[in-house]
Amino acid sequence: MNKDAATDLTEPTEKEGRPKLTLATPGRVELKKTVESGQVRQSFSHGRSKAVAVEVKKKRIFKPTTAGRMAEVKPAFDAKPALEATATAAAAAAVRPTRSEARQAVNTGRAQVEARPAPAPAEERPARPALVLKTLTDEEKEARSRAVGEARKADAEARKGAEERARREAEEEARRAREREAAAFRQAEEETRRQTDEDMRRRAEEQAARLLTEDAPGTEAAGARGVVSPTSAPSTRQLVEEEADRVRRATKGAEVRRSALAPRRNDQRRRGGRITVTQALSDEERVRSIAAMRRRAERERRAQAGAPTEQQKVVRDVVIPEMITVQELANRMAVRGNEVVKALMAMGQMATITQSIDADTAELLVTEFGHKSRRVSEADVEEGLKGAADIDTAKELRPPVVTIMGHVDHGKTSLLDALRETDVAGGEAGGITQHIGAYQVTLAGGQRITFLDTPGHEAFTAMRGRGAKLTDIVVLVVAADDGIMPQTVEALNHAKAAGVPIIVAINKIDLPGANPQRVRQELLQHGLVVEEMGGDVLAVDVSARKKTNLDKLEEAILLQAEVLDLRANPNRSAEGAVIEARLDRGRGSIATVLVQRGTLNAGDIIVAGGEWGRVRVLSDERGRQVQSAGPGQPVEVLGLTGVPAAGDEFSVVDSERRAREIVDYRQKRVRDARAALGARGTLEQMFARIKEGKLKELPVVVKADVHGSVEAIEASLGKFATDEVAVRVLHGGVGGINESDVTLAKASGGMILGFNVRANAQAREMAERDGVEIRYYAIIYELLDELKAALSGMLAPRQQEKVIGTARVLQVFNITKVGKIAGCRVTSGVMRRSARVRILRDDVAVFSGPIRALKHVKDDVREVKDGLECGIALDNFQDIHEGDVFEAYEIEQVIRTL
Repeated sequence: MNKDAATDLTEPTEKEGRPKLTLATPGRVELKKTVESGQVRQSFSHGRSKAVAVEVKKKRIFKPTTAGRMAEVKPAFDAKPALEATATAAAAAAVRPTRSEARQAVNTGRAQVEARPAPAPAEERPARPALVLKTLTDEEKEARSRAVGEARKADAEARKGAEERARREAEEEARRAREREAAAFRQAEEETRRQTDEDMRRRAEEQAARLLTEDAPGTEAAGARGVVSPTSAPSTRQLVEEEADRVRRATKGAEVRRSALAPRRNDQRRRGGRITVTQALSDEERVRSIAAMRRRAERERRAQAGAPTEQQKVVRDVVIPEMITVQELANRMAVRGNEVVKALMAMGQMATITQSIDADTAELLVTEFGHKSRRVSEADVEEGLKGAADIDTAKELRPPVVTIMGHVDHGKTSLLDALRETDVAGGEAGGITQHIGAYQVTLAGGQRITFLDTPGHEAFTAMRGRGAKLTDIVVLVVAADDGIMPQTVEALNHAKAAGVPIIVAINKIDLPGANPQRVRQELLQHGLVVEEMGGDVLAVDVSARKKTNLDKLEEAILLQAEVLDLRANPNRSAEGAVIEARLDRGRGSIATVLVQRGTLNAGDIIVAGGEWGRVRVLSDERGRQVQSAGPGQPVEVLGLTGVPAAGDEFSVVDSERRAREIVDYRQKRVRDARAALGARGTLEQMFARIKEGKLKELPVVVKADVHGSVEAIEASLGKFATDEVAVRVLHGGVGGINESDVTLAKASGGMILGFNVRANAQAREMAERDGVEIRYYAIIYELLDELKAALSGMLAPRQQEKVIGTARVLQVFNITKVGKIAGCRVTSGVMRRSARVRILRDDVAVFSGPIRALKHVKDDVREVKDGLECGIALDNFQDIHEGDVFEAYEIEQVIRTL
């Protein structure tokens, strides 16, 4: 509302002469409520109720004041407080009001309304001045709407709060009522129990007194009962206690049955067998549930009737390895062994209780017996052998492991000896004797460096092949006078494959012909850029003979190790690798190991490759015994059962049983691999070896059912013999195939031919284990045909020429830097670039060789067919004349037969 509009409303016009009008609150338009609302809850029969909204309308009266403004006249009675009080009281009571209370409330409200002063008569009221109405602006309408919304929101919040308070008070009252009822019930129950105990005690005393009267000495009743002496009669106190106990037990049993059949009203338990902490601490007896009593009665009834009780079958998880015996499978299923044998017979497999069956058959049996199977592999024994990865907070700094590599006679051994002399501890002891492939050097500043000696790089390659990253830094030794040599390149390739940083030690700088700068330039050809040329490879000029710049080499190694930040966790089971191993006559197997993480202690059980043992003695490179070895430290280990291979990884296990399982599995895997490499018993493999020309004689063992068959087979095989191949019968006999036959065939690398005979179980197992092929035949012609085919494959193939096309030279072209090109037309067949060509001049062969190029027009082609022209270029032959005939041919390998 602007200022001009306000002036028009408040100031009277001169024409009309009307009085000035003003607003109740200048500058603000308000909308006051004319209806007071409340809410009460009305109750009905059957426990029903609903909330009823009560509204009281009031009339607003305005009258002018002495200042000429209009003011609202407040009535003497305000119905809002009375309405709120009535609603609050009704909600707090949460019960249905009676008729008298409702009538009294109505009369009270009516009296309060009548007590209000009557309004003044119409003639006494002052004349209401005429008002000039105006249209509200948008701002005023928005203000009014906002005021109405805020009022409604405040009213709803007040109403909600009143309802919440009423609800909480009603719940509290109901809770107190329940507590009072429970307390009254407990008091009544305690009184009943006390009266029951009192009655029991009184009846017990009466019964005891009656028994004493009847059993008194000298009476007839006492004589009838055999009472012979007063000293033998029990005392009155004992009789009273026995009778009280008997009555109490009888009464307690009846009470238990009554309580089980008719539970208390306030008992919220659905099952009488359950008990709370409060009940357990109280004096109440725990009562068995009705279901438990019914189960007990059912068991008693079955026991009396002689019926067996039904037992629930237990379903087990049966672990099935790749091979398992019948007895072991029966034990894991908790069934009898003969039942498993019967199940195998029903499946069509005859097996004894000590026989082994495969995993598939065992799984079928487990499913047949209603259990759950879980297949495991033999390789599962190695699971968990290596621990989890270490966290960074548990790792500590460890010494770097450095490998010195290089070409022969470049000074590797001399450099190692010079570095050993820089060992402070070794100098104090007056020198050391090095017999192992690893040692540690302690510098003057207390730093330690572990050096590995891998001559020939064989052990290093084996370690890299097994994935054991033993080396942290490689020192590549290069002689300043020789430069880069072939074995230097080989060592460089090994270092790059291992993915470790390289430090170049340029040795023999004291010689007259030394040129270290030439070595640095030659390293560029192999991808090594030294720091002097802007690269990142450290290069140090040293002299092992004069011990020059050895301190700089050690500083470079320590700097590289600091950059790598080599850390390991010493507080765990030890893991590492075997550097070398040997067999000592006095001490047994000795293995030099390098601990990579963890700490190796004396007495630990370790597994190294295919060997295991308990660590009896730990010794360092000087031969001194130590109790433990941390990460990065090389030590000698005594106590292994065998000699492990260089590069094998070792780990500490918790028990000897686990160590044996792992070693057995690894040894079996090695045996299988060797058998697979040395297997030559299958006929197919033998055919392949024969075709390669590696075998000219086929050794066989012949077994037949009768002696005549053996003679016929040997005679027929003898006819196959030629100057190039022959069949050598190692042994011929009558009867089944036994172990000696398998041993003979294995020793000679041959196979066994069985004619109408079979091998026994032991021979089959031995043949499968040793890889010897056994062939069974029932018809002699099949046997002879297969042997003839085998001997035919042993013959070397014959080479045969096959003419595929001819071409006549029409013109010869002489091209500079290329030579002569023969322009030809194909007269028959086809000319192929991959074929060989023979030049015929007057039907005389003057040249035979391959085709260098074959073109049609200007395009290189693979072949040119009959009737087309082409250009042919030959290797190492330029004497081509017009009219020559080019004969193209291919060489074929023809298989020879007997």
